[in-house]
Parts: sequence; structure tokens; C-alpha cells
Amino acid sequence: MKKLIFPIAVGATLFFSAFTTFTSMNWKIADGYSVKFTSKDPSGVFTSLKGDIAFDANNLAAAKANLVIDVASINTGNGMQNTKAKNDSWFNADKYPTIKFTSSKFAKTATGYEVTGTMEVKDVKKEVTIPFTFVNNTFAASFMINRIDYHVGNTEGMNAHASTDLKIDVSIPVTQQ
Repeated sequence: MKKLIFPIAVGATLFFSAFTTFTSMNWKIADGYSVKFTSKDPSGVFTSLKGDIAFDANNLAAAKANLVIDVASINTGNGMQNTKAKNDSWFNADKYPTIKFTSSKFAKTATGYEVTGTMEVKDVKKEVTIPFTFVNNTFAASFMINRIDYHVGNTEGMNAHASTDLKIDVSIPVTQQ
């Protein structure tokens, strides 16, 4: 009888741990998300965000995020500025219709978390680390980027007045899948 208890205990442990392994923290992006960019000029929002998020604060090694913004969803509050932002000298939405972020690593910080990954804008892929919090099923991040690093616009002529550094504020409410 004692010989049977050990295999049963091992089997039960494996059985229940399988449920733990397959019960992931997959999140669906809910309505009400916000992707804002602000500077002296320009400022605005992107109104289309899609992606997949797997996040469990107790298992950051398994966390993943793949987010995609539709460039054509840009809204600066100015129709002419929106058109210019989509043209080939700025985002070139016809050739590069999306902005992508693909995570490679998550970590705990003193104030929340950070995610490191590749930000792809136009023809440029750069590794970035973004600090964020996760409170009440909402991911919130605030960070800076330099648009010139991603070949978005330039600093010549009429573009000389446009800020090169943009503050990005992201709020992504989610529901568990």
C-alpha cells in the first residue's frame, strides 16, 4: 500500500500542476484604451490598438506582449496635420501602416514593472524599456521617445518647430480571457 501512495501523490501533483501551467493570465484589450502623445507640438492620440498580452505578476518570465497601433488612426485634432502625419515624410502610413511593440522581458521595479522589447516604427526597430503599472486590470505607462530616432519627420523647414521628443502615455484596460 505504501508503494502505491508515492506514485499516486506524484501523479496528483503533476495533474494539478498541469492546470496551473495551462491557466495563464491572458488578457484581452478592453474598450477605453488610450495611446496619447504630447509635446509642445504635435500632440494627439492613436485610436486603434490591438494585441495580445500574457501577464502574471507571479510569473514574469512567462509574460509576453505584442501590441500593434494602426498609424492611420492618428488624430491630432487638426485634419491637415493628420494628413501630413500619414504622408511619406512623417509616418508613411501607406508603406508602414503599423507601429509595433514586441516584448522580450518583464521585470519588477520599486514602483511597478518594466517591459523591455522592440519598438518598430517605419523602418526602424529599437530596443526600449518601458516602465508601467498594473492596477485594477489596467496597464498604464508613461515614457519618452525621440521621433527622429524612428525617421518620423525631420528637423528642417516647417518641421523645425515640431518637437523631437514626445511623451507617450498609454492606458490599456484589460479583461481576463
